[in-house]
Amino acid sequence: MKDFRKPPGQTFSHTEKHHSHLDARLANPPFLFPMFPHLFLSGNPLASPSCPSVCLSVSPPPLSEMKEKNPWQTPVTIIITVIGVIAIVALVTVAVLQNKPLPQKYKYGIVLDAGSSHTALYIYEWPAEKDNNTGRVEQKHSCKVKGPGISSYASAPVKAGESLRVCMEEAKQWVPGKRHHQTPLYLGATAGMRLLNMENSSASDKVFQAVEGALQKFPFSYQGARILSGQDEGAFGWVTVNYLDERLKQGLETRGALDLGGASTQISFVSDNYDGSESPSNSVTFRLYGNDYNLYTHSFLCYGKDQALRMTQAHQSQAGLATVLDPCFHPGYTATKNYSVLYDSPCVSDRKPKGAPDTFTHIGIGDFLQCQAAVKSVFNFTSCKYSRCSFNGVFQPLLQGPYGAFSAYYFVMNFLNLTDTSVPLEDVKEKLKRYCATNWDQITQQHPGVKLKYLAEYCFSGTYILTLLTEGYNFTSESYSDIKFIEKIKGSDAGWTLGYMLNLTNMIPAEAPDTPPLPHVGYVSIVSVIAVLLFILFIVSLRPLWPRCSKQPQIV
Repeated sequence: MKDFRKPPGQTFSHTEKHHSHLDARLANPPFLFPMFPHLFLSGNPLASPSCPSVCLSVSPPPLSEMKEKNPWQTPVTIIITVIGVIAIVALVTVAVLQNKPLPQKYKYGIVLDAGSSHTALYIYEWPAEKDNNTGRVEQKHSCKVKGPGISSYASAPVKAGESLRVCMEEAKQWVPGKRHHQTPLYLGATAGMRLLNMENSSASDKVFQAVEGALQKFPFSYQGARILSGQDEGAFGWVTVNYLDERLKQGLETRGALDLGGASTQISFVSDNYDGSESPSNSVTFRLYGNDYNLYTHSFLCYGKDQALRMTQAHQSQAGLATVLDPCFHPGYTATKNYSVLYDSPCVSDRKPKGAPDTFTHIGIGDFLQCQAAVKSVFNFTSCKYSRCSFNGVFQPLLQGPYGAFSAYYFVMNFLNLTDTSVPLEDVKEKLKRYCATNWDQITQQHPGVKLKYLAEYCFSGTYILTLLTEGYNFTSESYSDIKFIEKIKGSDAGWTLGYMLNLTNMIPAEAPDTPPLPHVGYVSIVSVIAVLLFILFIVSLRPLWPRCSKQPQIV
């Protein structure tokens, strides 16, 4: 504002006096209303109470009154906000707790695999609330029974039952006590008992009676013992492999099953070229998880590795000589064998040479090619009344898909370090040829912890496996890589026992089980997102109560 004050000694003009008077009024504005001293005239410097151009302005109140009230601090707003937050937290909490998985409870099943060479016990576990649904059955424990298979106790049946006691005591420890009476216990006997039943059904019955008497003393739910047919053994092995691989549940291409035991061998697979019309006895139909499977399966009795060895040696000893040279045993190997023991099996009993001495000297020469020729002698590749056959006149469709080879397939090839099927087949044969030609003394030094009986037979067993797969089942150099030698799948042993129990307990549904639209995590996530959105909408709905920004009052 212009300073109208005159320097000393000067007088004001009329106009200057008027301006000085206005300055005094602006410095001390008159109050319009005695009751509201903070209202004063502003804007036009000439304004007066009677001037229509006068604007009212608010002068600053005292500092104690300058703080405006915050709408968020009103009781109603605070209460509504707290209630909204509590409601949202409660919604999310209920959603999480309502769908939170309950503490897992399990059921158990026990299966005894009474094979020709040994018996093994398997304990399986699955979620109790998911019977015949989505619960995955897994192997919890296994126990190998000491001693030979139960068929070896034909002359002393009681010992067959006694041999199972140690493993059964282990089962009592592994299965929770409160589940003992609910746990089914099965015993399935395979080719060893099939042969004994063929040879002496009375002895077979006595062995089963002794086994049942021993098993019924334990607190489990004993479901009986029976001899599995070769077809059952092959089919249940196929179920096990594909169940553990989760191929059945997901409807994927299935894996064929190759099982090799001591007395029999099984092949099972699904082929698009097989509808069951040709050789119906080899057809097994399943409906699992809503999918139909027409399975080809066949079991060759006497073609397990132990009985195949008997047949091969029987062929080599037909002359009844006192000395038998064997190309399937290492050079330097010598042992005295008994003709009666060699021919003490239904697989070879009718071939025993007449007039043969009681014993013979078994001498190894370690020649892979001669061994392979001797092994081929136990197969019949000439007769076939079907469109195509494997051997011995048995129908077999074209091979299809990948295969899992387990049991003795795995144990033999793993010992020989030949489980890698990506290695060309000719290289595999060359490695086996060198192994068979290794001197027996060197072999025993390299493997001091292996029983001599088993150690001496690996050359034959490896040669037999390659011959069975390539000459018997018609795997070629190209399709050999489709085979995978397996011991376990996701922690569970490959074999028929799991498939057997799944079938008897109805654990695999025929139709695909219903599944919830959303998994638990997805459900909770969606509820949480919705809760957050509701909270945001709630905040937006309170917009009328939000504090409004305004310009600070103009102080003049």
